[in-house]
Amino acid sequence: MILDFITLAFTNLKKRQVRSWLTMLGIFIGIAAVVSLISLGQGLQDAISKQFETLGSDKITITAGAGLSGPPGSGFTSAKITQHDVDLIEKIGGIKGVVPINFKMGRVYFDDQLKYTYVYGIPLEEDMRSIVDSMSNIKVADGRRIEQGDTNVVMAGYGLSTGDIFEKEVKVRDKLLIEDKKFEVVGTLETIGNKADDSAIFMPLDKWREVFNEPEIISMIVVQVQDGDNVNDIAEEIKLRMRKDRGLKEGEEDFNILTSEQLADVFKIVFGIVQAVLIGIAAISLVVGGIGIMNTMYTSVLERTKEIGIMKAIGAKNSDILTLFLLESGLLGLVGGLIGITLGVGISKVVVLIAQEFIGTGLLGASFPPILIVGALTFSLVIGSLSGMLPAIQASKLKPVDALRYE
Repeated sequence: MILDFITLAFTNLKKRQVRSWLTMLGIFIGIAAVVSLISLGQGLQDAISKQFETLGSDKITITAGAGLSGPPGSGFTSAKITQHDVDLIEKIGGIKGVVPINFKMGRVYFDDQLKYTYVYGIPLEEDMRSIVDSMSNIKVADGRRIEQGDTNVVMAGYGLSTGDIFEKEVKVRDKLLIEDKKFEVVGTLETIGNKADDSAIFMPLDKWREVFNEPEIISMIVVQVQDGDNVNDIAEEIKLRMRKDRGLKEGEEDFNILTSEQLADVFKIVFGIVQAVLIGIAAISLVVGGIGIMNTMYTSVLERTKEIGIMKAIGAKNSDILTLFLLESGLLGLVGGLIGITLGVGISKVVVLIAQEFIGTGLLGASFPPILIVGALTFSLVIGSLSGMLPAIQASKLKPVDALRYE
């Protein structure tokens, strides 16, 4: 019998095709927005989680500046990290390695073109290089790495070698003029995954200090903790030593110390808030869609009053009428949900392609877990059914005599 109800519900909706499509508009816009936002958000979160996994849970990063005073090396803070801090940290027990890294926006000439891009100074010692590689995912695509003893040589990021930065592709043995000093490209890198890193240039740390005239200043210190030691305890010890060395009280630190776990937690909190706000905005469309279904079903009850009377006169029960109208409203929600999911998936894919093509980031992806698809369908069905509940109850309570006399 339920099959008969479903067939009849479909038939009734097909008779009013234009109205049915307009009614579903709010539902599939809302579902499309929710699906695309959640899928993109989940994809981004998965990509960021992989980045943190690459960084490793045994890493601690130390930068200058307190709180949100500015990114390291940005010049928005007067606080400084120097070689003295590296020497201080190296004396702490439980530390496997301490790596100073410098980076700054530099002036780069190539093929009579001027561009500004980040130039990194990285240490070349074997133990330090392994830490840099593990956290930055540096892999040579062509040529070779910078080795100890190299001076005026650099490695060019993926964006330079593919012509994304300069009109001409930067190749091995090409010459770059960085801050008016000539360098030879000895290696080009595979993509790291985001435009900033892929457009960067890497040179020996000592040479970087000479080029930018920064003999002491360090942009960032990366500390690797020994296996078995507690990362958070080591981070607290570093904070205590640096605070004491600088004569600062607790809470007055002019430096930031973050573990990989803390960085991931900060990202999850911020991203969770943003995603919740966006989904809340998208949910308004679902509410509007639900009101649209309710309005349509009330109109349908008025239009089909005499039909309801005939059905009751030939034996239809109140529960039969209630079931029929609930199925119709539920189908409006379900079909709207199916269209919305399809649109949401398409929007997500387009956004990912745009991000890869124009922004140059591989971090943004789209994830479609089964729970998202099933949840969206269930939610649209429930919204449709609930929206049609009151009109369905009204239809089921109509008296056959009154319904047959209705004009």
